[in-house]
Amino acid sequence: MSVSKQQVLDGLAKVASPRGVPLAHANVLSEIAVTDGRVMFSINVDAAEARAWESVRAQAEAAVRAIPGVTGAMVALTAERKPGSAPSAPAPHRHGPGGHSHGVQPVSAHRPHQPPGAPSAMGKQAEIPGVKAVIAVASGKGGVGKSTTSLNVALGLRALGLKVGLLDADIYGPSVPRLTGINEKPTLDDNKKMIPIERFGLSIMSIGFLVEEETAMIWRGPMVMSAITQMLRDVAWGQLDVLVVDMPPGTGDAQLTLAQNVPLKGAVIVSTPQDLALIDARRGLAMFTKVNVPVLGIIENMSYFQCPECGTRSDIFGHGGARHEAERLGVPFLGEVPLHMSIRAMSDAGTPVVVSEPDGPHAAIYRNIGQQVRDSLKAVLA
Repeated sequence: MSVSKQQVLDGLAKVASPRGVPLAHANVLSEIAVTDGRVMFSINVDAAEARAWESVRAQAEAAVRAIPGVTGAMVALTAERKPGSAPSAPAPHRHGPGGHSHGVQPVSAHRPHQPPGAPSAMGKQAEIPGVKAVIAVASGKGGVGKSTTSLNVALGLRALGLKVGLLDADIYGPSVPRLTGINEKPTLDDNKKMIPIERFGLSIMSIGFLVEEETAMIWRGPMVMSAITQMLRDVAWGQLDVLVVDMPPGTGDAQLTLAQNVPLKGAVIVSTPQDLALIDARRGLAMFTKVNVPVLGIIENMSYFQCPECGTRSDIFGHGGARHEAERLGVPFLGEVPLHMSIRAMSDAGTPVVVSEPDGPHAAIYRNIGQQVRDSLKAVLA
């Protein structure tokens, strides 16, 4: 049974804003995306009213889930402070007859006092049932081959006999559907959790399975955080030794959400040898260190190019920069992955090189990286 945007709006008309206006007419809804029964949208409000709107968000999500044909709903609350407003100054309470306040109090009025030494946001971390270790593969910037590396390292771990899952958390530019050749949509189990798609012996989930490839993911921070949380918690991962998370580039909401949600057992940083990429890689490494996530090592991708005709080696982006950076920072250097036609061609074809050329030199590099990652997680996987 297909679900239309109008059905969603009709359902939201039954939910009232804090001021009693039907949500469908409150001028706060983003574009509503409906894909195979899954509904995604955000509610955009002023930051001063965010706390009062949280219950409305929950009611909206419940109302959407109740629509016949809806298999899942992702509703995020986006709070944006008006230009020129002071974030720290609490607004005075205005009271009408009988002492009742009019309007919605600012968010600062609802914020509980945080005593010294109170638990931080990291206190919300919870293990994913059945998953022994969650690791992040990250980069400070885009274009360094992070997704290709994530997939092949996951396959390298699988080749060592581990049960491995791959979560494509690159919300804005999911690459895993193309890299794996997966076109189908995930189904739901009896508990309304998405079932990962099995390919190459991996359990795989990506936001790209839920939206069309050409869809522009124009999401604010809270929507990104909601999506990542759902893909962590609303997926039936089953029993896994390692869940590899392919992160979006940078050091933003997605990375912080992951670190706050699950106790990451480690992070792998991917960089190219050039100075610009290394500068951004340092930022990524510093971010994980700041949130107490151990860095398992650095990979130098596109490390060099070796001509298949004459064998001449060319260091197109320089060479050895990531190794030197790892030595300088005191973290493991996991290996060099060359810039090679077969890695690119097999990735584009949806048949990663560890699967398509398992006895080749490039598959051996990824398996060696996987072995080092496994050894770093030995205590967790025992």
